[in-house]
Order: sequence, then C-alpha cells, then structure tokens
Amino acid sequence: MLKRVLLLMVMLGCAMASQAELTIEINEGKDDPVPIAVVPFGWKAGVTLREDVAAIVERDLHRSGLFNPLSRADMLSRPANAGEVYYRDWKSLGVDYVVVGELSFGRDNKLVAKYELLDVNTQRSILQGEESQSFDRVRFLAHTLSDKIYEKLTNIRGAFRTQLLYVSAVREGDNRFRYRLLKSDIDGVGEEVLADSMEPILAPAWGPDGKKIAYVSFKTTRPAIYLHNLETGERQQLTDFRGLNGAPAFSPDGSRMAMVLSKDGSPDIYVMDLASRALQRVTNHFAIDTEPAWAPDGKSIYFTSDRGGKPQIYKVELATGRVERITFEGDYNARARVLGDGLGLVMVHRVQGKFHIAVQDFKRNRVEILTSTDLDESPSVAPNGSMLLYATTYSGQGVLAAVSVDGGVRYRLPSRFGDVREPAWSPFLYE
Repeated sequence: MLKRVLLLMVMLGCAMASQAELTIEINEGKDDPVPIAVVPFGWKAGVTLREDVAAIVERDLHRSGLFNPLSRADMLSRPANAGEVYYRDWKSLGVDYVVVGELSFGRDNKLVAKYELLDVNTQRSILQGEESQSFDRVRFLAHTLSDKIYEKLTNIRGAFRTQLLYVSAVREGDNRFRYRLLKSDIDGVGEEVLADSMEPILAPAWGPDGKKIAYVSFKTTRPAIYLHNLETGERQQLTDFRGLNGAPAFSPDGSRMAMVLSKDGSPDIYVMDLASRALQRVTNHFAIDTEPAWAPDGKSIYFTSDRGGKPQIYKVELATGRVERITFEGDYNARARVLGDGLGLVMVHRVQGKFHIAVQDFKRNRVEILTSTDLDESPSVAPNGSMLLYATTYSGQGVLAAVSVDGGVRYRLPSRFGDVREPAWSPFLYE
C-alpha cells in the first residue's frame, strides 16, 4: 500500500503546472479575534515608499487569525505617535489595541521606524521600539514590527520573518514539465528560483540554521539528494546510490542528515554524517521504512513504516536501535512532523478514505483532525509551533494551505499560475 502511495505522490508532483506566485486567502479565523487598529505610519522625511509598512503589519496580524484589524476607512483619525491618540475615539470603535508609528531617514540613508503599541482599555503604551533597515528591505522591516507586536500580545514568538520552500512545475510540451524549487517570504512575496530542472524535484528540507537546504532531484535520471548552500549558491550531490535516495531531514544540530535509501534492499532509514559522509543504517526491515523526522533532542527518529501491515508512525532510538510504534488510531498515519516542544506529532491521517492533516497529542493521548479537505499531504510546522503548512487541492487546483495547531485558523496560499506542492517552513532566521 505504501508503495502505491509513494508512487501517487510522485504522480501528483508530475501533474503540477506553471510557475508559482502565491496569494493569500483567509477563510477561517478565531471566533473572537482581538480588535486592533494599525494606523498608517507618518513620515518625517517626506519620502514615498513603494511598500506600505503599516499595511504589511496589518496583513501579517490578520493572517495569524488572532486579530481583526480595523479598516482604514473606519478610522476617525490617523495619529503618528501616542501623544496624538484620543483613546475615547478608538474605544468607541471597539478597538482594544492601536499601533502607531513614524518613518524617517536614519544613518547611512536607512529607513527608521519608530512604533508603539497602545492598550486602549488601560490608555497606556505597552510596547515601544525603533527598527531600521535599508530601503530595499522595507518588507523585512515591517515583518520585524509584526513579530514584536505578535509576541507582546500572545507571548508566542512571531514567525513573520521566516521563509517558505515549495515546488512548482511548468508544462513544456505535451508530456514534459519544468520543475522549480522556489523560496519566498512566508506571505509568498519575494519569490526566488533555487533549482530548475526538466526532471522532478521533491522533498525540500531546511537546515536548522536556515543557511542550507536539501532536496531530491531526478536530474541524473534517478533520485539523488542534494545539499544547497543558500549563502554561496554552492550545490553538492550527497548520494548516488542505486534505487531510492530520498526524504532528507537535517538533525537538530545540523551535523547529520536522516534519509531513505534502498541500496541494500528494501527502503530503510539511514543517517549520514555531513562532515565525513559516513552512513549509519538505522532500520533494517523487509517492510518500507520512510519519511524520517528527528526528535528535538536528536536522539531518536520518527518514521513511517508498513511493517504492521498498513502505514503507521514508529520511533527508533539511535543509540540502541529500539523501535516503538507511536500511532494506533486509524488505519493510515504517515509523514510525521514533530512539534517543537516534543509533545506531539503532526501527520497525514486517513479517515473514511480521505487524507487529512491531524495532530497527535502525546500528553492527552488523542488525535485531533485539523483539516477538512480530501487529499492533504506534506505538513510542515512553523518554528513557533503555532501554525502548519500543507499541500492540498482546492477547486481542482493544487494549493498550499495553513492551519493553526488548534484548528481554529485556516488560510490558503494558491498560486496565480498553477499548482504548488511540497511546502517546507523555515526555522527562525533572525534573532
């Protein structure tokens, strides 16, 4: 069964079409999102920017599903600092928090943003800050403000400055596709092509420092794992074994990589030391063992296996080789991704023949289904553990989608030009 599913995933990749340009469609948020107003920032320098900093912050907070920004058309005033705020006006509009700010030139011709987060109910400033960036990094500056505001109001580190890997394909002729591995900001802006091939590209994975990635390419006519340095552009081929070479996963410290190889028979889990290229065989079973995911402490690996008859998730201890079955609810569980606190797994879970994304809570010992679409796959968890991305279909198109770990927030990231698959959410990239 697992062989057929793996083949289906490759076929789905072959069905993708066109170059990606992601958009965001928010389709469900919290029942009681926090009302907030992000006022257009004032200008001291009298210079017009191509990007609206306050609008980017507003969209970031809205996309989290936790906040309900007030429309600019409904604002009674547009203060640039706390001294210009009349709390009574904002309270009459039902707003709990107001973000105000001013932009100006700084040293070395950098853009400087001074901002404050104001609590309307207590009529006081609860966060003040100043951030600066070069003028070609206006969006990064805005995402930085979003991270600060989000963390202040939720006590969860913001992840708006993270990035996304995904795969698209462009049809060229009747039976040919041009595959692209793409990187963008988490809101789909700033797309960059990292790899371009007439053969399939699969399974992109981030290194823990965000400076290296790995992926699988068929450009040598058989699957091989590649290591790509994002800072230098250097690309190295890590494997060239006969049979399957797939599912790369960096260890938490970045020194090792788990992978699936079939060079010794059936697909098994191996670990490669990236400095020496030495291999350690981790599983040795006649069944298919695939889709490794590291535990946060780096001492064990979760993986998918059909050794019990149908795909389920297991865990192997690297020091002893001891294997333990983890999932029991349902007849299909696969593609495990570990939550950052190690207290649960996100996975693909089949219910009545339909594939959904679910989370297994170790503490409560229960499985909760997070999605309602029919063919959901490839989950990837945000570094702050609050959201996850996955691939699905919508209106006949392959799209990326996001859902909060508690299931209360959902949005889609469709491509304007075709299907996209294989999302991978980056680690935190900045302090």
